[in-house]
Amino acid sequence: SLVDIQMAEHGPDARVVTVIGEVDALTAPELDHFLTAQLAVARLVVVNLDGVRFLASTGLRVLLEVNELADQQDRQLRFVCNSPNANLTLETTGLREHFTFADTVPDALNPIT
Repeated sequence: SLVDIQMAEHGPDARVVTVIGEVDALTAPELDHFLTAQLAVARLVVVNLDGVRFLASTGLRVLLEVNELADQQDRQLRFVCNSPNANLTLETTGLREHFTFADTVPDALNPIT
């Protein structure tokens, strides 16, 4: 597969989803399904995009839709993205401000004070 998605539980209410590889038209539906499932069970979902080599517009659309879903369900969706390619996509599309970012996964798991 072009994408590898892993999930780790952090206590009863938090999940960290690590995405490695390429998020494109083929793999975006898998990511959508996976993130939606995590939001159903956790109050905080951290999405680690550090290992993303390629983020297509379809992948971005999924992230936006899941982000909106989190808002509607009063869940927290936070992103960690130190991937140059994914960051370039987020910057050039101007979509970065729609998401909540943390520098690292431990930072993202900390309660917002």
